[in-house]
Amino acid sequence: MTTTAVPTEVGTTTGRLPGAWGLGLQRGVLEIKQFFRQREQVVFTFAFPVVFLFLFASIFSDDVKGAGITASQLYVPAMMAAGIMSTSFQSLGISIAIERDEKVLRRLRGTPMPPAAYFLGKIWLVLCTGVLETAILLLVGTSFYGVDLPSDAARWFDLGWIFVLGLTACALLGIAVSSVPKSGKSATSVVVLPFLVLQFISGVYIAIDTIPDWMLNIGALFPLKWMCQGLRGVFLPDSAQVLEQAGSWEFGKVALVLGAWCVGGLALCLLTFRWKNRRDG
Repeated sequence: MTTTAVPTEVGTTTGRLPGAWGLGLQRGVLEIKQFFRQREQVVFTFAFPVVFLFLFASIFSDDVKGAGITASQLYVPAMMAAGIMSTSFQSLGISIAIERDEKVLRRLRGTPMPPAAYFLGKIWLVLCTGVLETAILLLVGTSFYGVDLPSDAARWFDLGWIFVLGLTACALLGIAVSSVPKSGKSATSVVVLPFLVLQFISGVYIAIDTIPDWMLNIGALFPLKWMCQGLRGVFLPDSAQVLEQAGSWEFGKVALVLGAWCVGGLALCLLTFRWKNRRDG
């Protein structure tokens, strides 16, 4: 007796399809490869905060009165915080707006890929660039400006959670703000302007004790000010606390605000994110 083979549909597989996490990892590898293939973008992303650190640390190199540090040491953690926000908020806000304008998001939405995989891919990219940016600035700070590495496990732990919460909050804000520009061409202006203003009122370019309180209060509504403050607490001696608005590092409040922005940023993403431009309906 002969048996007849049952035909199967072309393209069907008996294996299990990858889930959102697996696809997100693959998407992240693709995003990272695409990023490093654009040499100009790579150089600008990693060199920009280093150049600004060099300029400000060279111009303002005197000792800070009563703080036991030099002005150049004060700039290192501030530039690290700005670097984290640059590789997350600014990078995602601009790149996603451009991809939406070029209908990349629309095409991806029409594939079987879970939407979460796209965002996981972006998070992997941000994590990779954020770690590299922080490592480069830390190397420059310890090599040329006398910044000491954390001396105990508690300070390394503080660095870890500040980095993770700050990166997450800024990445979610970047995804949310990407829906604001009307086109990819206007994305840079829409995203860079608020980021630049925040750097001035959050203690990146100007010392906290010289910024008017009303500006500091506005800056305190956003993550950058608290990342700067938390990283100063990690890398600077306790004598430098006198420069803070509250006279202390306030690690508890830093964690509270950054955590709140993680939750708030996720809510904003869910409420505002669009796969298509407004003109596409």
